[in-house]
Amino acid sequence: MRSLKLAAVAALCVAVSACSKDGGSSSEAPADAPASAPTPASAPAPTDAEKAAALAALPAPYNTGDLSNGQSKFALCRSCHTIAQGGPDLTGPNLYGVFGRKAGTKAGYSYSDAVKAAGFVWDAQQLDKWLADPRGFMPGTKMTFAGIKNEKDRIDLIAYLKVETGYQPAAK
Repeated sequence: MRSLKLAAVAALCVAVSACSKDGGSSSEAPADAPASAPTPASAPAPTDAEKAAALAALPAPYNTGDLSNGQSKFALCRSCHTIAQGGPDLTGPNLYGVFGRKAGTKAGYSYSDAVKAAGFVWDAQQLDKWLADPRGFMPGTKMTFAGIKNEKDRIDLIAYLKVETGYQPAAK
């Protein structure tokens, strides 16, 4: 049984290592960045009821997202990205607060020229295009992730990210 668990963990590690440019030997993070930055104390995690309310407040189709499936799909991203407020950058930037932020502008992270020159603000539509085909959407990016082809999986992942990364819908 233990060997099955180890094999499953090893397979997951291989699957998610695709986030790095060349199998994990390099990154977009600054060369002088610490390997792991301490995470500052943050507010308590939202309750399930608070997450459900945040989900319901999202615009369609994200308000119908399956947060459990989105969390599962985020496992494909976890080796390169963190989502906690104040969390460290890894091979990819921390995604807390990504919605509403201009592409390539997170302080302290060294982006590829393609991302720095993108000129758009991250929203669900841009992220959906990125997740479907990162290299096709933005040629020249360092991200080697193949993408998520299933539209429902992308909706669920985007809904999960909105709920988990501090997104606040515009006031009506």
